[in-house]
Amino acid sequence: MKPVVTITVNPSIDQSTSVPNVIADRKLRCKPPVYEPGGGGINVSRVIRILGGETMAFYTVGGLTGQLFQELLNGTGIICHPISIRDLTRMDLMVIEESTGRQYRFGMPGPLVREEEWQKMLNDLSNLDFKPDYIVASGSLPPGVPQDFYSLVAGICRQLGAKLIVDTSGSALVEAVNNGGIFMVKPNMSEMRDLIGKDIRDESHLESEAMKIVESGKVEVLVISLGAAGALMVSRDGTQRVRAPTVNIVSKVGAGDSTVGGIVLSLTRGMSLIEAVRFGVATGSATVMTPGSQLCRREDVERLYNVMLADKHDP
Repeated sequence: MKPVVTITVNPSIDQSTSVPNVIADRKLRCKPPVYEPGGGGINVSRVIRILGGETMAFYTVGGLTGQLFQELLNGTGIICHPISIRDLTRMDLMVIEESTGRQYRFGMPGPLVREEEWQKMLNDLSNLDFKPDYIVASGSLPPGVPQDFYSLVAGICRQLGAKLIVDTSGSALVEAVNNGGIFMVKPNMSEMRDLIGKDIRDESHLESEAMKIVESGKVEVLVISLGAAGALMVSRDGTQRVRAPTVNIVSKVGAGDSTVGGIVLSLTRGMSLIEAVRFGVATGSATVMTPGSQLCRREDVERLYNVMLADKHDP
């Protein structure tokens, strides 16, 4: 089976910890931190490996934090394709307030990535020695990277004959969709509002606007995240709602990336589109059950997916 290729222009070291209370103007004594390699595509690759799939990750890496990032990634089984940059790989911070269970997430903008650096990523992708079936471009774009970067990736995917899945936000998402050539995007409700340029009145309005995007030919499939309610899948065949199983939410970090990882891995294994989305929702649900920036456990994913299958067949 060919590896799923992921692209992360703005990876991060995800540092998670907890304190009894978050209080302004005081020194807060944190619990020992946990460090995980993160960023959109990196999380997708990690989930694919957790679930027994093969993946190759393209990512930028730089400085002392980049060395730590690489150490964290080593031994995961991910095929690594690092692109060296001059500036430091970013570090994000997530803090749990133990008294309330609230989660505080601090995301950094990332390093300056110069033109020759992001161009090298595109050139290396163009010159892959195999033709992947799926490429996932995921995460924010750091300073220095043009907002149409994912559109440039889409052009390379067409040359390689690969299906592109994009999971990003803001103008990077709008540019990618407007330029077309994308197999799937996975927006949440806020990102859907950015895409259509207006508020969403109700579910029928959401379905209607999503179908307009699909019918434009720019995107084949939208999988719209509805949080704890699951996801709405929209394709030329129509719309289908996938309800998420009820789970105890511990941390939402990486849930969206996990959903994408579950979907794309299922597609490589020959699942139908709707079953792949169902497996992806199970994967995202399994991730919110784990603390900090940890991702899913394989046994949880399989159990939740089986629960969803049983519910589907109930009269």
